[in-house]
Amino acid sequence: MAKPVTSFVCAECGAAHKKWAGRCDACGAWNSITEEKPLAAGPSKQSLGGARGSKIALQDLATPEAPPPRHECGVGELDRVLGGGLVPASALLVGGDPGIGKSTLLLQAAAKFAGAGVPCVYISGEEASAQVRMRAERLGLSDAPVKLAAETNLRDILTTLEAEQPALAIIDSIQTMWLDTVDSAPGSVSQVRAAAHELVTFAKRTGIAVILVGHVTKEGQIAGPRVVEHMVDTVLYFEGERGHQFRILRAVKNRFGPADEIGVFEMTGSGLSEVANPSALFLSERGQPAPGSVVFAGIEGTRPVLTEIQALVAPSPLSNPRRTVVGLDSGRLSTILAVLEARCGIPFAGLDVFLNVAGGMKVTEPAADLAVASALLSAREDVALPADTVVFGEISLSGALRPVGQTENRLKEAAKLGFSTAIAAAGSKVGGSAGLNIRKMSDLTAFVGDVFGAG
Repeated sequence: MAKPVTSFVCAECGAAHKKWAGRCDACGAWNSITEEKPLAAGPSKQSLGGARGSKIALQDLATPEAPPPRHECGVGELDRVLGGGLVPASALLVGGDPGIGKSTLLLQAAAKFAGAGVPCVYISGEEASAQVRMRAERLGLSDAPVKLAAETNLRDILTTLEAEQPALAIIDSIQTMWLDTVDSAPGSVSQVRAAAHELVTFAKRTGIAVILVGHVTKEGQIAGPRVVEHMVDTVLYFEGERGHQFRILRAVKNRFGPADEIGVFEMTGSGLSEVANPSALFLSERGQPAPGSVVFAGIEGTRPVLTEIQALVAPSPLSNPRRTVVGLDSGRLSTILAVLEARCGIPFAGLDVFLNVAGGMKVTEPAADLAVASALLSAREDVALPADTVVFGEISLSGALRPVGQTENRLKEAAKLGFSTAIAAAGSKVGGSAGLNIRKMSDLTAFVGDVFGAG
């Protein structure tokens, strides 16, 4: 039998090394490599004494099964992201930048759940109980029937939860938990993986829903091994810019509801308040039509969201012009600039390009291509699009415009907010068009010539 080999794992990225080193070759982090002892060998037929296991009951796909019960907390945006409410025995992971409002959101959610008759326990490993009480007092939640503790020993936490039997347990955060059976520091890859495994197993065994708070790396990913995201049922990211009051709760994984659903909140002096109509909020500060400003009709999860895409194009004094992007993929911007130059003959050489999504939103869908191109051309030609126009469509490398999904929902949201004209790709299924004037474009050259009189 081969002797188990001890490995060394980076606590930042999880890369394995044969020996200890001061710097990780994979991510470049210093003093992040820790020793990880191998797990014991799993059971074999010989170790089980040749005994046979029990036969597993198999079912077919047509076997009827009732949907899982849910607890609604009353915060509509949170219930929407969870798929209709919290499922008992589920494990959730919530990640976000430091200071973005994760603890505030979960404390408000715990108070709502407890007020709705769902017993809650809030365990903080980062703050003392007095600090959590001060936050609750500031948020006006001092009278909420939420049980509170400050502890990092996972063995004591699980023993307490098993004795109290709440319906929901919030662990803030998973990186501060430590298990005495694992010989490594809290926050290491071994500790995070083992603690997450114990908490997820505990949730499935007892029926208690568990919400874990996770730190994120400088790249925006949840710190620790990716296996933690595979263990849990739901992964939520709490996003936003500190300079903006808007916060986006985005589901990137959900076994009990739609993925990529979002909930929109506004950070106020009394905590987070939900935003029922995010489109109106994102466009509330939009003034008179200005060059470089275009309204994009997007889809986030199952809801249409209208956002403003802003562009600025100016002569560059640098040999390599700047390309600054906030809220969009920088690679997508480079592609659109290349298509505009190659297919439409509109160069951006010698010009600095700045692109921004107003309100701190992040747009990832390809349907924003045409809106980005519109903003760039509007800024370059110093021509403002009409204030009552929304734009959406995907641009191919050949310069053709491709239709996108859920066109009818985008148009209905635009009509509801007072827009009268929509520019979309030819072939878009508009149905009744929601009373809007639809201008269909076949390719980017036709769009440039029709809208901007160039090309």
